[in-house]
Parts: sequence; C-alpha cells; structure tokens
Amino acid sequence: MDLHLLIDNLTNPALLFFFLGIIAVQLKSDLQIPENSSKFISLYLLLAIGFKGGQELSHSTFSLEILWALIFGILLAISVPIYTYYILRKKFSVENAGAIAASYGSVSAVTFVTAISYLEIMQIPFSGHMVAVMALMEAPSIMVGLLLIMISKGGKKKSGIPMSTVLRHALFNGSVLLIIGSLIIGFLASDAQAEGIKPFTTDIFKGFLAVFLLDMGITSGRKLSDFIKKGWFALIFAILIPILNGCLVSIITAGFVTGIGNRLLFAILAASASYIAVPAAMKIAVPKASPSLYIPMALAITFPFNITLGMPLYLCIIQNF
Repeated sequence: MDLHLLIDNLTNPALLFFFLGIIAVQLKSDLQIPENSSKFISLYLLLAIGFKGGQELSHSTFSLEILWALIFGILLAISVPIYTYYILRKKFSVENAGAIAASYGSVSAVTFVTAISYLEIMQIPFSGHMVAVMALMEAPSIMVGLLLIMISKGGKKKSGIPMSTVLRHALFNGSVLLIIGSLIIGFLASDAQAEGIKPFTTDIFKGFLAVFLLDMGITSGRKLSDFIKKGWFALIFAILIPILNGCLVSIITAGFVTGIGNRLLFAILAASASYIAVPAAMKIAVPKASPSLYIPMALAITFPFNITLGMPLYLCIIQNF
C-alpha cells in the first residue's frame, strides 16, 4: 500500500473531525451536535450527492456498463446477507444474525459520500450512475435478511408486523426516497439550473461533511465501550468481512467496470454496512434483534475502518489489477 496515500487519507480534515468526536467522548466532554442539526446535515448530504449524481448521469450515455453496474449492485445486496448470515449463526441468534447480515448487505450512504470526497481530493473521476447503484442496494438486503429470519423460524413471522409494511419501509424510508428523488431532480435539471444552486450542493459540501463526521465520531465513541463487552467474534467479523468483500469486488470489477473511481466506489459499497436504513427497518420488523450489537458493529468498527484503512487498501488493489 502507498504510505503517502494512507497518510493523506488519515490527515484529511473531515476524517480528523471524526477522530475529534471520539476523543471528545473519551475525555467526557459535553461536546455534541444538536439532534435536529445532525438530522438536517444528514438530509443535506444525501440531497447534494443525489443531485450531483443525477447531473453526472444526465451527461452520460446509457450503456451496457451502466446496466451491468446496476445488476451487479443488486446481486451484491442479495448475496452478501446470505453468506454472512450462515457465518453469524455460529455465534448469534436467528434475529441478531439476520439483522447483522442485512446491515452488511446494505450500504452506508455516509461512507459512500466520504469515498466521493476522497476521490475528489485524489482527483480521480467517477460516474454519476454509481449514486443510482447505491440507492438500489438499500432495500434488497433488508428483504433478504427478513426472509432468512422467517425461513429459519419455519416460515412463521412472529413479530406481528405485516411483511408489506416492512417492505414498504425498506423501499420508501427517508434516506432511500431522498437520494433517489434528488438523483431524478438532478437528472432533469439543466446545466444553467444546476449552476444556480451550486453554492449549496457543491461549495459547502465538504464543510458539512466535516461537521457530520464529527457527530459520527461522538456517536461511535459512545457506542464503542458497550460493543467491546460483546466479545471478540463481533469485532473480528466487523473488520474481516468488509476487507473480504471490498478486496474481492476491487478485483472482480476489473472485468466489466471502467474507471478507477467507479471500481473504488463499488468496493466501498461492498465493504460498508448500514447503520441508518437497516436499523430503522429492523426496529419495526425484528424487535428481538439487539441494536446494541448491529449498530456499533457498523458504525463504531466498520465505518472507521473503511474511511481510514479501507479506501487506500482497495485503491491499491484496483491500481494493480
């Protein structure tokens, strides 16, 4: 791995704000981002990345590569929960295994946004259709996770929540709807119209990302101590599975994806884990699953790994394959 590349990533101001958040918790500081402000920033990041992706997509000619990218993204969202579920069942209950598997099959929009910022710093181009790929990967993994739980319980759904309600939540939860809607709006907007809101969608993006990562650092720091008490298996899983998925996809995409940027985004999508959409769905559908397990795994372990060591590792592999 290029040591200079790793140092550049670790000294990225946005990433350093993430570490500042963790340090603040360890020092028992009262530093915090107001909940309403945190939610607004989350919505802003999804809106901005969706809109910019739509703009990029509007300038792209639909091709077989885009079609294959969309198909591959959906296949990833289906296959990762299946194989990880049976690994997780060796240590965890049906409910916890299904929730964790769904988290690792789904994607982290924040990790994706951070990866895009990383590519911009490195001046590596990427295509707008990758935003559509990310949006399509949210729901399938939730559905697969729920189906695996139902199958393991003999097909009987014991939570009393209709499957239609769960699937509707997976497809139309706020993060998915906002990023797909922003993608469509960006696609329909003309260049002149997009230029008019560029100060909002582009110029202040990195500043908001830094504040959001500070908030993520505070949240991660609070959950880390509780998670450590869960044992070594969850910790090892939360590191090794992202490495395995990210490295494999970094190599596999050489066959049908052009562009280093697109391949890195695919690797990040494969390696990341959801800590927003999946927990929201599982809270409704599988109340027996423990949020104190699958949220810290995704947020306190996998997320920091991917934005510190993961991205330079996957980029190194991509550049050599």
